[in-house]
Amino acid sequence: MYRHLNGQLSSGSKRVPVLMLTTPGRRTGIPRSTCVRYLATPDGLVVWGTGSGSPRDPDWFEVLRRVGVAQVQVRERHFEARVRELVGDDRDAMGRDTILVEVSEVERYARKARRTIPVAMLRPL
Repeated sequence: MYRHLNGQLSSGSKRVPVLMLTTPGRRTGIPRSTCVRYLATPDGLVVWGTGSGSPRDPDWFEVLRRVGVAQVQVRERHFEARVRELVGDDRDAMGRDTILVEVSEVERYARKARRTIPVAMLRPL
């Protein structure tokens, strides 16, 4: 639906920006797409893997760690993006200063998950 409607009905709210990631499947290599929340920053698009509070990182984030490049659709815009996982102080600062400021419920999911929520930067190639 995201692909056909160019993301117009992606989240049910204009306040919640959603993009579609397409990466090779972890076991099959067949392209798989998933919609995830994001925030636009001066350095690129930030995505995070709360998994709604799951105790393990979402599969889509595990794939991002391995692929290095992903196909991204933001509404009608399609592009290839370099993926860089933020770690340590970079991840903590992005979480505290950007993600939690805009999407406060991430903190609730992090408490429920009892793990560090992974964060990645997507930069168009």
